[in-house]
Amino acid sequence: APTIFDACRPRADVLTGSVAEADFAADLAAVIGGRGSAEYCDPARFFANTYPTRGLRNLLANVSRRLSGAGGEAAAIFRLDTSYGGGKTHALISLVHAVRARDGAPVPTIDEFVDPALLPAEAVRVAAFDGENADPANGRAMGGGVLAHTPWGEIAYALAGREGYERVSRSDREGAAPGAETLRELFGGAPTLILLDELSVYLRKVQRLAGARDQLTAFLTSLFKAVEGAPRAALVYTLAIGKDGRAADAYGEENRFIGDRMAEAESVSARKATLLDPTAEDETVQVLRRRLFEQVDEAKAQAAVDAYRDKWAAHGGALPADAARPETAQEFRASYPLHPEVLATLTGKTATLGNFQRVRGMLRLLARTIAHLWSERPADATAVHLHHVDPGHEPIRQEIVTRLGQGAYLPAIANDIAAGTGAGAGSAGGRALAQQIDAAHHGGLPPYGAYVARTIFMHTLAFNEPLKGLPAERLRYSVLGPATEVSFIDDARNKFVTESAYLDDRPGAPLRFLAEANLSLIIRRQEQYVDAGDARAELHDRIKRVFEGRTFEMIPFPGGPFDVPDEVGDGRPRLIVLSLDAAVIGDSVDAAPELAARIYARKGAEGSALRMLRNNLAFVVADRERTAGMQHASVRRLALQALLAPERLAELAEHQQATVREQAARSEQALAVAIQQCYRHLFYPSPDRVGGEVDLAHTAIDLPAASDQPGAGQQQVVRALRDLQKLRLPEDEPDAPAYVRDRTPLKRGQITTLALRDEFRRAPALPMLSGDDIFLRGIRRGVEQGDYVYQRGELLYGAGDPPADLLIDERALVLTMIYARNQGIWPRPKPPPSTPSVVGEVRQPDGTEEQPAGGGGGAEPPPLPPGAFTAEGVLREALLKLWEQARAGGVDRIGELTIRMFEAGDGFRLLGAVGAVADAEKVVTINGGYETSAGGSFQLEFSGPVADAQPVREFLESQLRGAAERSLEVSFEITFAAGLPLAGDAAEQFTKRLARFAGGAAYVAATAAARQD
Repeated sequence: APTIFDACRPRADVLTGSVAEADFAADLAAVIGGRGSAEYCDPARFFANTYPTRGLRNLLANVSRRLSGAGGEAAAIFRLDTSYGGGKTHALISLVHAVRARDGAPVPTIDEFVDPALLPAEAVRVAAFDGENADPANGRAMGGGVLAHTPWGEIAYALAGREGYERVSRSDREGAAPGAETLRELFGGAPTLILLDELSVYLRKVQRLAGARDQLTAFLTSLFKAVEGAPRAALVYTLAIGKDGRAADAYGEENRFIGDRMAEAESVSARKATLLDPTAEDETVQVLRRRLFEQVDEAKAQAAVDAYRDKWAAHGGALPADAARPETAQEFRASYPLHPEVLATLTGKTATLGNFQRVRGMLRLLARTIAHLWSERPADATAVHLHHVDPGHEPIRQEIVTRLGQGAYLPAIANDIAAGTGAGAGSAGGRALAQQIDAAHHGGLPPYGAYVARTIFMHTLAFNEPLKGLPAERLRYSVLGPATEVSFIDDARNKFVTESAYLDDRPGAPLRFLAEANLSLIIRRQEQYVDAGDARAELHDRIKRVFEGRTFEMIPFPGGPFDVPDEVGDGRPRLIVLSLDAAVIGDSVDAAPELAARIYARKGAEGSALRMLRNNLAFVVADRERTAGMQHASVRRLALQALLAPERLAELAEHQQATVREQAARSEQALAVAIQQCYRHLFYPSPDRVGGEVDLAHTAIDLPAASDQPGAGQQQVVRALRDLQKLRLPEDEPDAPAYVRDRTPLKRGQITTLALRDEFRRAPALPMLSGDDIFLRGIRRGVEQGDYVYQRGELLYGAGDPPADLLIDERALVLTMIYARNQGIWPRPKPPPSTPSVVGEVRQPDGTEEQPAGGGGGAEPPPLPPGAFTAEGVLREALLKLWEQARAGGVDRIGELTIRMFEAGDGFRLLGAVGAVADAEKVVTINGGYETSAGGSFQLEFSGPVADAQPVREFLESQLRGAAERSLEVSFEITFAAGLPLAGDAAEQFTKRLARFAGGAAYVAATAAARQD
């Protein structure tokens, strides 16, 4: 759509902002005397700026007909009725220029206003009384030393000069109205036009003069008679009374009095006065367009209106109903470039203010707005909207605050709309709220925050409370254009409503400003009284609670290495929270903070010794950009707590009390979220150091994730480290035995369990272990898979042995299988043949008992049925053993296969792989349960197809992560429709597919398929 700068050209004086104040205040007496602004005194210029309204054309035609004697009987008396600023004085000036048109310079556009043939051929005597210029007490200087005190004195001098004044001088001095014949003498038989303007102002001036009101009534009666009795005389007077007979301006009582006296005068005269309204409501926009714009490109105007209509249609559900009316686009076409909401608001709301002059006031406000718009030239200005009326622009602010008397809103303007414009400094950085919103969220976009704020403000300027403000859908309609979007308008509105200090915050209230601060500002002011020490203590206390937990031992705000022990403690790794004074992270992370590096490397007083358990530490550090928000959340929480005091609550309105309670309840969660979003930088031991001299790597906790569980900061740290494969919890799978062997001194052949456990606390290349359970399960897995042998004293525990209790101390050894074989430790030496034996036990030479090889101390397992085979071990090895047994037994195909995983995680990972096995029936069985940290327990037994097992898995995985204890077994029964062939590599390929997903220990069993004869 074309912009207004493409489609319109304002008048030069509007564009340059050189329109004088006098140009907006028509002065009838100055025009008659040839003084004042050229905008009014130059007829050609005056008519070029004037729109020929119906009322104005009727007035000029009827008065001209009366003065010229053309057209037969014509009315003699005319009354102009309209509101304050509605064009009455402008119409009288039009009459003066029109009746003088044949005597003066030609007016090129006169035929737009009146048929030139109707204009009087003779010179017209013109007399005007302007109540604003009258001086009843001192006398108005008329010239030649004449001072006129009354309307009749001024009119007499204007019609017949000094001689005319002398004819009524006594009446003027004594304040006694002359008779009709005396007044008619002043006409001298020539065409005569008498204009009365602002009689109400004159009446206010003489209210203390005895009899002045009665004499004005007598004068009007005589004047009516005199005019009616003169064939070519006309009287035009103005009266600020509406069609309902009510006066609405500041001189309402005087206007009503004059209206009554005029009615009395009319009753005495031959006929009623002809009533005319020089500017009808539907013509106001044309008057404005004519005065403000020299040219409007009609084709571009139509293109712009079409673009708006399309935009309104696309968002019909979010806009008021009148946006979809065809008449709205037609009205916009007539008013372009003025948006329909501009005229509707100025006439329906602003015009209700007592000192707003309808047409004149709109011209002043819009002229300043257009001058400002053309100087700024915003790229999105496809029409003149309400949001272009900027109270931050000094001329516009003065118009609103001074002329319209809306100074009570200065604090609201300064704080919420445009800072630096009066009482109440704006918010941060000297910017008002709307400006802050735009700077933070609308870079490179239209200033939606300012548009929203200005529109709401203009809708607030009304006299009657029910008229003030607007709903959200009308705000959208008012701001929306071809270059703006509803989503941005709504986003700006939500942000502005949340933070505004002066919007009406009552439930159900429309969007409107208040002169007094709302609850938002009350809270902000209370924040200023919060003691900095109290806020700091509150923040420190909440940070400690956020990062407490069961996985890590939290150490808050250490001053140096001496505050962080280098010992095992309760076995948990340590989470160190650095204070804001100690370290914050800026835009980039080049190295770990200096304090974190010293704590990581040293221990004791002044860091006098090297730290040993370095892989036992993690650090969280604050983000510099988010520290202010976190600190403010602490201050806000204390401010809300203070407002909850009974004596403070009593000062608030009932709806504000409810809001304070609600916000106070939410403030703890808001503070927790702010802390987690600020303390988002995590440093952890790793050879992949971020930089510097110590092995500390860096990661940033995802901000949305930090808000998922307010107050659970340690859980976010745990999640981040687990995602990095740096932290192992008891429920996790232990690392592969070969991985541990190759990255620890165990690769040399043996190590004590205590030394191996400490190695996990020392070496940054290893994962951090939470507790000893996962460490012991890792050793047990290594034994069961044949990678390790465990030895403690006389206890020897190797592959195939029943489970044994494992201890972590200096007497317990973990040996690699190669080392154990080389040293003759494993397999166990066979007893000498001569050793006496007893059924069920074996005596060693030293007399101790040894369990039968492979036994668990009990009887041998019962023989397997024909065609059945079993194996245990890592899943891949167990399956390969199974196939070897079956082939050795002469089996051609496997009919049924059972797989039982000892670890639930392995079983869950196999679900997809088993589900993908073709030409087979699959049944999944899940047995077991878990116990929560609070002592709750859950047991389940599931048996069914793989598809049904998937949601069970999803449920259990989330529950097991927080379980204190768990015991769960997952098994699969696979029945091959045609049997799994053992000839070729089908069985091995099957093994390969399953082993890709699970590498833990498993029990497998198989039966042969029935032979096909």
